[in-house]
Amino acid sequence: MKEIQERLGATPVPVQIPFGTEENHRGYVDLVRMVVRVFDEESLGAKFEEFDIPEDVLDDARDSRERLIETLAEHADSVMEKYVHDHDLSQDDIRAGLREGTLTNRLTPVFCGAAVKNKGIQGLLDGICDYLPSPLDVPPIIGHDPKTNNEITRKPSNDEPLAALAFKTAADQHGELTYLRIYSGTMKPGDRLFNPVVRKRETVNRIWRMHANDREKLDRAETGDIVAVVGLKQTTTGHTLCPVHKQIVLEKVEFPQTVIDMSIEPKSSADKEKLVEALRRLAREDPTFEWRPDAELGQIIISGMGELHLEVLKNRMLRDFRVDANVGRPRVTYKETIRQPVEAVEGRFIRQTGGRGQYAVVVINIEPHLGEHPVVFESKIRGGAVPKEYIHAVEESIHDSAAGGVVSGYPLINVKVTLIDGKAHEVDSSEIAFAAAASIALHKGVEQAGVRILEPLMRVETVTPAEFMGVVSADLNTRRADITEIAHRGNARVIHCLVPLAEMFGYATTLRNLTQGRASYTMEPHDFVEVPEEIYENLLI
Repeated sequence: MKEIQERLGATPVPVQIPFGTEENHRGYVDLVRMVVRVFDEESLGAKFEEFDIPEDVLDDARDSRERLIETLAEHADSVMEKYVHDHDLSQDDIRAGLREGTLTNRLTPVFCGAAVKNKGIQGLLDGICDYLPSPLDVPPIIGHDPKTNNEITRKPSNDEPLAALAFKTAADQHGELTYLRIYSGTMKPGDRLFNPVVRKRETVNRIWRMHANDREKLDRAETGDIVAVVGLKQTTTGHTLCPVHKQIVLEKVEFPQTVIDMSIEPKSSADKEKLVEALRRLAREDPTFEWRPDAELGQIIISGMGELHLEVLKNRMLRDFRVDANVGRPRVTYKETIRQPVEAVEGRFIRQTGGRGQYAVVVINIEPHLGEHPVVFESKIRGGAVPKEYIHAVEESIHDSAAGGVVSGYPLINVKVTLIDGKAHEVDSSEIAFAAAASIALHKGVEQAGVRILEPLMRVETVTPAEFMGVVSADLNTRRADITEIAHRGNARVIHCLVPLAEMFGYATTLRNLTQGRASYTMEPHDFVEVPEEIYENLLI
């Protein structure tokens, strides 16, 4: 209770107190209903009995209930009036006060239990129903018109047009499940909906309400429901579903670029198809996971957000999909970009082998460019110097070459490539020839512009007891950390810093050893920055 107040700045209010402590803990006293609930040890908390509060703990229970009511009177208007006039408070009055205080964020109801033996689960779930906001208590959801980008709101009501957000996809024996949170409107099996993000229509085949491993088939889903839908082909995490005549795009989920790689290769040709299918399903379920074949190494490279992320995915492949594969060690995902713009870089691909040959000339400009996409392509061809049917091949070749690395072997990012001129032959030109010429021009241009190697920079927050502040800060400094802020959180210190990902391998173990296991940290991608000169030279060796 004290830590909740000091570290979280909340106002905790116990609605239960333990009945027995440590090895003698048997259950809890319910301060709202004033009964004791004792759990059956053999059933691991599934069964329980209730009886009157014993005399030896009755005084403690009455005092705790009085403190509960006093706290409610201070923070819940519905309780204050009755409390001031010495009116008795019923169980419904106390529940209403707790709900009011919770909905206004003035109070935090606190429950007790023992997770190892599942004691207290039922009361906690009842508390969620009694005190937390229902979907109808939340304010209207805000979205945008996909055509005008004007702000639109949808009230939590069945009478409003449908607005549903896809927040997860998962493979299932009955097909691919898409989990939806319905913010407004209703939905039925057979409905034709619209996905404004990809501009595609979708059909809802079946709707399920999920109960862990069990499921319940629904004929209708309403506002506030969280359901799993079968039949969606184009909808993935972060997409919105709505009627085509009442379009809305809810807040999109932004996924950062992956920062860590791991190689994986099947042990046999029979495992190759299973591995590729597993990777495809995992990538569809998890937008922060990517994979690509590396023809040069004969391996598949998987990319994710950290060591633990890739470890979990690796275990799923080996355990759930039963793929027999060799897995390499995690490594940092570096990127390359250019130092300066270059103009009029020409790429020629001319081959004549006695019959029909290959002929293509491509001229491009390359310049640094920060944007949503790693590589931006633009065509400024006038007068048909490059026929329209070949421009798409040039664009695809630029993107493919950039993804595979141009000079250093790391993916090329933050550049804009403009097609300004070229030449074609009536007979010998082809998509293959123009793709090859574009790749040659890109390699030549990047070499002329000069390459910078970028490394992922992580935003790290480390929370440590004050007595370990010195050793934790010293260790971060050895990891090339840029400490931006040190804040107080009760008796703890919170260190905010930016650290290159390459320096964070094994940090969890080191931090645990430095602080006797009492510190913790969180880490998330921040940006890509240029590596120091000495590291740059090592990467190119």
